[in-house]
Amino acid sequence: MQLAYRIVNVFTHNRGRLTGNPLCVFEDGAALDAATMQALARQFNLSETTFILPTTGATARVRVFTPDFELPFAGHPTLGTAHVCRALGLGGDSQLLEMLAGRIAVTADGDCWRLRAAPASHREVEISFAELASLLGLGEADIDQRPLWVKAGKEQLVVPLTSERAVRSVKPSPQLLQRLVSEDGQGMVYVFAEIGPGKALARFFFPSGESVIEDPATGSATANLGGWMLAMAKPVPQKLEISQGEYVARPSTLSLEIDADRQIFVAGDVVELAVGRLEI
Repeated sequence: MQLAYRIVNVFTHNRGRLTGNPLCVFEDGAALDAATMQALARQFNLSETTFILPTTGATARVRVFTPDFELPFAGHPTLGTAHVCRALGLGGDSQLLEMLAGRIAVTADGDCWRLRAAPASHREVEISFAELASLLGLGEADIDQRPLWVKAGKEQLVVPLTSERAVRSVKPSPQLLQRLVSEDGQGMVYVFAEIGPGKALARFFFPSGESVIEDPATGSATANLGGWMLAMAKPVPQKLEISQGEYVARPSTLSLEIDADRQIFVAGDVVELAVGRLEI
């Protein structure tokens, strides 16, 4: 069986071709079972790999896999897959992608893609600030306001920090992602701090085996940041430009917008890097 795929970079910084978060998109996954999709995601070993599938009433059905498990929703796979769908003629600048988490509306302005996230929910964190700070390699004074579990598609732990220095100093213990797990049993933590008017610095960590991996750019967590802002009764509308990926040498830029109706949007540029065929 020969499978066509494309490699795109999502949330690129100044449209640099080797910036942002890489994604592998298989153009037609209709003949593949879940075990084969998982094996292919492990073969490419990117943070996510997606598979385009036929559906009715939407542009396409999309399945998203990390090297270790399937995700119900992820931001950069949604935008990158929409970009490929347009290139394949499956949809245009306005698309509806069917994910396990529900249908996600995506629009484009050129190669800048924007998704509308699902309405967000939140819950409290079950450990003290002091313990959370210790697991992040920080002091208690570095934790700002209220960390929360937030779900705008995929539940993750959102931790506000007091300064740019604190974000840069984070060294999460593997025990953090083992002790603090989401509703679906996965440990993932997003830390951020505002570093100027309309600007923020963020980092995102997730487990891979016994290791802690840092993600270059995380659209789902950006959506969850929007949910955190709503939970904290921040004024709307809001716009925020978020820098991520510096510590993995993949500078990335993500845009977060919350409109007057409290809808959350995440946007970023997509660049296609490669087209190939794989034989299994």
